[in-house]
Amino acid sequence: MDNETKVLEFFLLGFSDLPKYQTLLFVLFLSLYLITIMGNSLIILAIAFNQRLHTPMYFFLGNLSLVDMCLSSTTVPRLLRDLLSEQKTISLPACIVQVYFLFFVGSMEFLLLAVMAFDRYVAICNPLHYSMVMSKRLCLGLVAGSWAVAALNSTLHSLLLSQLSFCGSITIQHFFCDIPPLLKLSCSDTSMSESAMFSEGALVVMGPFLFIVLSYFRIISAILKIRSAQGRSKAFSTCSSHLTVVVFFYGTVMFIYFRPSSSSSLDYDRAVSAVYSSVTPMINPFIYSLRNTEVKGALAKLLRLCQPVH
Repeated sequence: MDNETKVLEFFLLGFSDLPKYQTLLFVLFLSLYLITIMGNSLIILAIAFNQRLHTPMYFFLGNLSLVDMCLSSTTVPRLLRDLLSEQKTISLPACIVQVYFLFFVGSMEFLLLAVMAFDRYVAICNPLHYSMVMSKRLCLGLVAGSWAVAALNSTLHSLLLSQLSFCGSITIQHFFCDIPPLLKLSCSDTSMSESAMFSEGALVVMGPFLFIVLSYFRIISAILKIRSAQGRSKAFSTCSSHLTVVVFFYGTVMFIYFRPSSSSSLDYDRAVSAVYSSVTPMINPFIYSLRNTEVKGALAKLLRLCQPVH
């Protein structure tokens, strides 16, 4: 038992098995991170400074951009440091803190995507009562409730993780701290943490997902009833961006957390984790700006305001 409690830090394997590509990977992840921060910041500023975008849909989109920046900032800065450093260790408390914020912002993304699906459902299936249903009070309540649920979810997983003992190997075969690789290193009973990840964790992931599926079943049914092709195209265009983000984010996260542990592979896990922690937060602003004329107009106006006057 004394040996089990002496593990106070871990070695993050990261991309150490690819020594020739450390500099290239650093440039790649740094570029992705900078584009993520700049792209999502522009979305938030465009929404904040354009009165036409002060609607529920763009209020939720602004929160999603904030969550995307936090999600990328939870893992990428540490990875960038490790790519340039020989010292790739992380203390146990710091590891648990990283897990907390990873699950916090990850849960928030799932819940926000469900809230955005509800907004699109009301807009398309009940347009005459949209402004009355999606009141400012309800929008604030939905976002605040999502933050609260996400905080409780991440707190539960972090507390369970802090009760575990670790011994033997201290190498985490990942580029950030996550629950599945940590459970493999634990010497104590991990059944409670595993149960929480697959039950309560599945509730936070699959609950919003099922809600999104049901919402879009009703949305698509309503769109198909629109007589004009132009009307159907316009209605579907307001949902296509959201659907694209849902597919990207849910697909990668389900691959990591909802498959048998025997099928885990370091290369696949690293690649898929890089997608949901670095690539997806980066492409979300492009998905919404390229497919939405109002966002494109607001971004163009914002960039004109930022240009120096000669």
